[in-house]
Amino acid sequence: MKTVYLDNAATTQIDDQVIEVVHSSMKNNYGNPSSIHQYGRKAKTAVETARKEIAKHLHVSSSEIIFTAGGTEADNLIIHNAVFNLGVSRIVTSKIEHHAVLHMCTHLENTDKVTVDYVDVDEFGGVNLSHLEELLSISNTKTLVSLMHINNEIGTILEVEKVSQICKRTNALFHSDTVQTIGHYPIDLQKTSIDFLVASAHKFHGPKGVGFAYFKKGFGISPMFHGGDQEKGARSSTENVHSILGMEKALEVALTNLEKDTDHIKTIKKYFISELNKISEDIQFNGHSSHMHKSSYAILNVRFPFKNDLLLFSLDMAGIAVSGGSACQSGSANGSHVLSEILNTSDADKTSIRFSFSKYTTKQEIDVVLEYIESNFKSA
Repeated sequence: MKTVYLDNAATTQIDDQVIEVVHSSMKNNYGNPSSIHQYGRKAKTAVETARKEIAKHLHVSSSEIIFTAGGTEADNLIIHNAVFNLGVSRIVTSKIEHHAVLHMCTHLENTDKVTVDYVDVDEFGGVNLSHLEELLSISNTKTLVSLMHINNEIGTILEVEKVSQICKRTNALFHSDTVQTIGHYPIDLQKTSIDFLVASAHKFHGPKGVGFAYFKKGFGISPMFHGGDQEKGARSSTENVHSILGMEKALEVALTNLEKDTDHIKTIKKYFISELNKISEDIQFNGHSSHMHKSSYAILNVRFPFKNDLLLFSLDMAGIAVSGGSACQSGSANGSHVLSEILNTSDADKTSIRFSFSKYTTKQEIDVVLEYIESNFKSA
């Protein structure tokens, strides 16, 4: 059976060059970076070199990069630090954020650590900037704005420059979940003023279980874990040396080949949209996901004109790997919190599938998926 993987917003295939780096490190660089002997020093040097290279890609200092176990931990570390170290007592976010942010905010609100306000979003998942400015102008309370750059379900891109300017004018701190951005779009933090952002290596063909948080210089960091002094005291735990080196290599490869890979994926996405429209004019696209500039070029969230609770399962049985939303909540019976927020009840009740592409996706694979969808329409 021909298998097709179109769930790259959930995780990506590891690049062969990354596998080579990780394999080499596992064989030859097994010291603990905290050890003072030569094996430890070698590992420490490798980690710090990777940190410097990652920082260069973002145009920041290496001291502003903290390695974590992934995007979720990085989001939690940043929000925790904002509240317990920087005096934030109010968070402004949206109801379509990743649960790494939403659940942390809810926890802090339930334990009376912060108040949480939600900025309005439109039917495309776009943040209402006028409402954001209004929310930030009605209180002198120290506030953290937490808004993701690219929505992981519908791909809608935040107007990050405008949000940054609003936060500056109102003295709010700005955190952006950039898990779907890093490795897919260039980010220059000398030009865009973001106080905190996050990355997860497995979203750009790196290893799972490793990521980083960026803390703008001048913000001290209050750790969530205690028991060691790793990561400049910000995160206790022996560094995941092999995966950190793999992440650095994955980011290097992604950004070196960014233009070529982006063009390829855009071609794939445009073709898929065009062919879906030929199958049925009743097929719709959630958010801005069919727009090549307002949405991630790698994500297409498709709404079919029917309800079929078994479509995701049927696609899997046909060898086609896709998602009904975020992979992090695939076991949830509650459906997508993002689509529930932006769609009316009728449309939200229809079956939506997230297709997400990578540099490895081929037109032939798209044709396999299109053939299955067209046959499903005939039998619907």
